[in-house]
Amino acid sequence: MAVLTVVARAAAGLALGAASAFAELPYAVLGGALLAIPGARNAVGRGARALTEFERRRLATYLRTESASDYSDTRALGYLGVRSIAGGLGAGIFLLIAYGLFVGGTAVWQLAVGGTIGDSNRSDGLDWYDPIVFVLLGVLLGFIAVQGLLGVAALERGLAGRMLGPSREELLRRRVSELATTRAEVIEAVNEERRRIERALHDGVQQRLVALGMLLGRARRTDEPGELLRQAHEQSQEALRDLREVSWRVYPVALDAGGLHAALEVVAERSSVPVELGYRLKDRPGPATETIAYFVVSEAVGNALKHASASLIAIEVARQGTMIVVRITDDGRGGAVPSGGGLSGLARRVAAADGEFTVDSPDGGPTTVTAVLPCA
Repeated sequence: MAVLTVVARAAAGLALGAASAFAELPYAVLGGALLAIPGARNAVGRGARALTEFERRRLATYLRTESASDYSDTRALGYLGVRSIAGGLGAGIFLLIAYGLFVGGTAVWQLAVGGTIGDSNRSDGLDWYDPIVFVLLGVLLGFIAVQGLLGVAALERGLAGRMLGPSREELLRRRVSELATTRAEVIEAVNEERRRIERALHDGVQQRLVALGMLLGRARRTDEPGELLRQAHEQSQEALRDLREVSWRVYPVALDAGGLHAALEVVAERSSVPVELGYRLKDRPGPATETIAYFVVSEAVGNALKHASASLIAIEVARQGTMIVVRITDDGRGGAVPSGGGLSGLARRVAAADGEFTVDSPDGGPTTVTAVLPCA
């Protein structure tokens, strides 16, 4: 259904572009000459920019193609001149489709009223041949129409990218904006992680140490401290375990000692649910990439254990061109919210490294968390 929606949207956009080509044709033919006339220059420039802005909105809405807004009137006229040709091609293809639909409708109507397709008064006895030729030609014309629309769509995107593509200044502005956004997001993610560590220390380790101190105090005041010392020993083991968990959240030592593979093996061993680890990297990525990949896996596995009621977790780490793909899948109940605290923090970390982070978690599962990171 989603594919049909995309196809229908693209077809509507191409049809709209075919109609707008007729309005752009005068600018393509006379626009350059009118710019040389001082009195008409401003009006022609405004009209060209208005039509170009319409085309930019059409391409963004129907063909998902973005373009820059910092273009001159001369570039706008040049774009309209070439685009009117592409729109004319689209109009011709739509006329061909309309003609094919008319002929096909006529043939269906002939069959509905009891007639035959083609010339029923032929004397050579080959009237059976006409329907076959008709169907073959219809299929051929349909194929040509589809390929033509695909070609026009590619041409539209290419023209917008080449003639209305962002300038160097626009690219720099976008990059500065992205960096400012990701910097703020990373700071927020780090602060959120710090707050989580503080809560873990306060609610976990600190409480256990307080209980340990109370048990030891009671043991000192009693003549038979055996049971209290046993409880104190258990509390010390629990506090040590909680402290180890917190230290792993700060930075796992295994990353420095054995790299990402060793750190992920520890995550798999510590999981209470079976974990399948598929690590397919031949070389170690950079330290920053390893750290982000580790935290993505650790957080995703932790969420699966806490919230998903999963019985199996699969971790895959592989290289894809110049990128490293980290994918964690669990067979739990799904429904993970990407805007949740942990996942949104991971998304900010990945974005800061110029990576991509996605969460696919329909109700009923499975849940797939994917991070695509550049390989340093």
